[in-house]
Amino acid sequence: MAVIQIFQQGRSEDQKRAVYRELADGLQERCDISPTDLIVSIVSNGRQDWSFGLGRAQFLEGDL
Repeated sequence: MAVIQIFQQGRSEDQKRAVYRELADGLQERCDISPTDLIVSIVSNGRQDWSFGLGRAQFLEGDL
């Protein structure tokens, strides 16, 4: 079983469907993981939802 969580901003439903398919196909081909043993969760968020330490919001402050 493989569980993959993706954080993203602004992807369309078609783009999400494509990544589900590509992950299932790629993991089956390269890692012998059955597509029935794959769970993918996409979490939508914005730049304001990230801090990479130091008590700061680096995306909002222009550091990233």
